[in-house]
Amino acid sequence: MRRLWGALVLTMSVRALAETPGPEVAPFVTVDAPLFVLRHVRVIDGTGGPAREDQSVVVAQGRIQAVGPAASTRVPGGAKVFDHPGATLLPGLVGMHDHLYYSASIAMQRPVSEPGILLAEVAFTAPRLYLAAGVTTLRTTGSVEPYTDLKVKRRIDAGLMPGPRIDATGPYLEGKGTRFAQMMELGGPDDARRQVDFWTAQGMTSFKAYTNITRAELAAAVDQAHRHGLKLTGHLCSVTWPEAVAAGIDDLEHGPVFADSEFVAGKQPDVCPPYTAISDSWIHTEVGSPPVKALIDNLVSHKVAVTSTLPVMELFVSGRPPIQRRVLEAMSPEARDSYLTLRAMVSSAGSSLADPDQLIRREMEFELAFARAGGLLLAGSDPTGSGGVLPGFGDQREVELLVEAGFSPVEAVQVATRNGARFLGEETEIGTIAPGKRADLVLVKGDPSRTIADIENVEMVFKGGVGYDSRKLVESVRGQVGFR
Repeated sequence: MRRLWGALVLTMSVRALAETPGPEVAPFVTVDAPLFVLRHVRVIDGTGGPAREDQSVVVAQGRIQAVGPAASTRVPGGAKVFDHPGATLLPGLVGMHDHLYYSASIAMQRPVSEPGILLAEVAFTAPRLYLAAGVTTLRTTGSVEPYTDLKVKRRIDAGLMPGPRIDATGPYLEGKGTRFAQMMELGGPDDARRQVDFWTAQGMTSFKAYTNITRAELAAAVDQAHRHGLKLTGHLCSVTWPEAVAAGIDDLEHGPVFADSEFVAGKQPDVCPPYTAISDSWIHTEVGSPPVKALIDNLVSHKVAVTSTLPVMELFVSGRPPIQRRVLEAMSPEARDSYLTLRAMVSSAGSSLADPDQLIRREMEFELAFARAGGLLLAGSDPTGSGGVLPGFGDQREVELLVEAGFSPVEAVQVATRNGARFLGEETEIGTIAPGKRADLVLVKGDPSRTIADIENVEMVFKGGVGYDSRKLVESVRGQVGFR
C-alpha cells in the first residue's frame, strides 16, 4: 500500500510536459522515455555551488524526480538507465539576448544606403543551433520579423520544429532616426503605448527599447508593459542608464561600456551621441570610481538587471575570438566570406573604437563588480555584428568570457542558467538541477567546472525530459546559417 501511495503521489505531483516530438523533430530525438536515469554524471546544478561527482539524476514525466550520489540513489523500477561516467550535466542555458536574425554583411561597415540596414531572419537554422548548444529557453530581445518569430515559437511549442522555448520580444521600440529599415519609428508616448498593446495582443511576452527612443516614449512603454504584467529591456543610447532606471526599466542590454551615454561630455537630452563618444567616455571612467559605484548602487537598489553580451563585443578586438572550424562550417558561403573579410579588416585597419581590448576589459570589470554588489547579471550572445557570433555557439562563448572576466566556472554557469530563469519568473521551473523542476539539461563531455571550454562538448540536450542529439542538430544546418 505504501508503495502504491508513493506512486500515486508521484503521478499527481509531477506534471507531464507536452514535449511530443512531431515528424520534423523526431529524427533528432535520442531519449523519449517517461522514466529514465542519467547515472555516474558530474552535476553542476546552476546554483553556483561546487560540482558534485558521480551523481544520478532521475527523470519522470519530463521532470526531475531525484538527484543524488549514484551509489545511494534508487533506480525506479522500469526506468531506462544511461551511464555517462566522466560526463557533466548542466541546467539548460537560458539565453537572454538571442535573436532569430543574423547579420554578416560588409554593408554594415559602410555608409547606410536606402532604405537602411536590412537584417536576415534565420528562422530555420537559429532554433536548431540554439538547442544543439544547450539553450533550452531564450528571449529574442528584439524582433525584425515579429510574425515569423511568433510562428517559430508556436511551432516549437507544438512539437513541429526543434528549438528552445521562446520568450518572444516585440518589434524594437525605436525613435526617430533609426539606421534599420525594418524598425518602426515611434511618434511619441501614445504611439509607444499603442505598440505595446498591439503586440501584447499578438502574443509577444516582452519588449525592448532601442537607441533613439526618447525619455517620454520609454517611460510610456515601460508603464504600458507593466500594466500587462510584462517586462521591458533596452539597448539604449539617447536615454542614459540613470534616466532609464528612473523610468522603471527592468533590464539593460550589453553592459554600459557600449550603451550608457551618461558620461559623454555635452550629452544632449534624447539624442544618441556617436558610439565612439560613448566608448571614449568609458575609457576614461574607472569601474572603481564614485560615479560608477553610484551607477551600480542605483541599478541594484532598483532591481534592474544587466545582460552581458561579451561575444559580440569581442568581435571588435583584433584576433578575437579564436576561429573555430565548427563556426565556419555552419555558415553559408556568403556569410563565411563576409565574416572573414570583416575580420581581416579589423585585424589590418583596427576598429573605429579607441581601444577595443581595453573597452572589453572595462566591460568585464563592470559586470563582475555589478554581480559582486548583488546585481542580477544575465547572459546572452547577440548573434549580430560582423557575423562571428552564431546562435548557440555564442551562448557557450559567453560563459567562457564570463570566466575570463573573473567569475568561477560554476558562477558563470549560474549567470547563464539560474539568473535568466529568475528574471523570467521561471525559477521554480527551470535554471537549476533540483527535484520537481523541468528536466531541461545539458550533457557535456568533460568537466566545465575545471575547464570551461568543455561547455562546447555537448553530446545531448534534454528539454522537458526529451533528449536531443546535439551533433545531428548541428549537421542539419551545416553550410546554411546566414541565409535562412
